Amino acid sequence: MSAWIDSHCHVGADEAGQIVADAAEAGVGALVTVGCDRATSVGALDLAKRFANVHATVGLHPHEARHGVDTISDLFDGPVRPVAVGECGLDYHYDHSPRDAQRAAFAAQIAMAHELRLPLVIHTREAWTETFDLLDAETTPERTIFHCFTGGPDEARACLDRGAYISFSGIVTFPSATDVRAAANVVPLDRLLVETDSPYLAPVPNRGRRNRPAWVPLVGAAVAELRGIAPDEVRDASTSNAGSAFDLHRLAFPVQDS
Repeated sequence: MSAWIDSHCHVGADEAGQIVADAAEAGVGALVTVGCDRATSVGALDLAKRFANVHATVGLHPHEARHGVDTISDLFDGPVRPVAVGECGLDYHYDHSPRDAQRAAFAAQIAMAHELRLPLVIHTREAWTETFDLLDAETTPERTIFHCFTGGPDEARACLDRGAYISFSGIVTFPSATDVRAAANVVPLDRLLVETDSPYLAPVPNRGRRNRPAWVPLVGAAVAELRGIAPDEVRDASTSNAGSAFDLHRLAFPVQDS
C-alpha cells in the first residue's frame, strides 16, 4: 500500500521531528518543504539533509521578489540538491513586491528550471493571465506544478493545456470554494497532486487551526468525495504523480537525530 505525499508544506526546524513523526503515523510517507526566500530555502535544505523523507525546494516567492534571484541562485549548487525551483510566480492580491520585480523574478526562475532541469512550483493569485503569458513567453518547463490551486475549471484547463500538474490544498474542503471544488473534477488523476500548504489553510474539520502535513489525507479524501471515487485512488495517483513531478525516487539522505 502506498503512502500519501504532502507535495507542498512549510516546516520549521524547531518542530520538524514531531511533524515528520505525526505525518508518518497518519500515513504520509514524504513531504516537500518549500523555500520562499533565502532563509526558508536554507532551512528547507537543512531539513532534507536531516530526514530521508523530507525534500526541499529553493525559490523566491513573489512577495520576496524585490530581493532578486541572486539571493538564492547559489543554493542550487550545495551538497543537497533541491527537488524544484520555487515557489515563485505572481501575487497581485498583496503586491508586497512591485509587479515588475515579480515578473522579473518569475521569468528568471522559469529560466533556472529549464537550465537545471528541475520542476517549477508556481504560486499565482489574481494574476492568471499574466502568469500564463509569462509561461508562454519563456516556455513552460516540462514539469510544472500549480500549487494551492485557487482557480476554477477554466484556469485548470489552461494549466493542463501547458502540461502542468495541479495541486489541491485544504481549500478544496471549504464548501464556499465552489470554483476550486469544480476544478477538482476537471483535473485528470494523472495530473493531480495534494498538499497542505501548512501551516496555512487547515482542511475541514480542522479549519482555523494550525495546519500540518498529517492532515493531507483529509484533502485527498475531499477530492475523492467530489469525484465519487475511493480515497485510495486519489492517494495512489497523487503519490505516483508527486514522485514523477519531483523525481523523488532519485534522492535519499540518512535520517539524523532530530
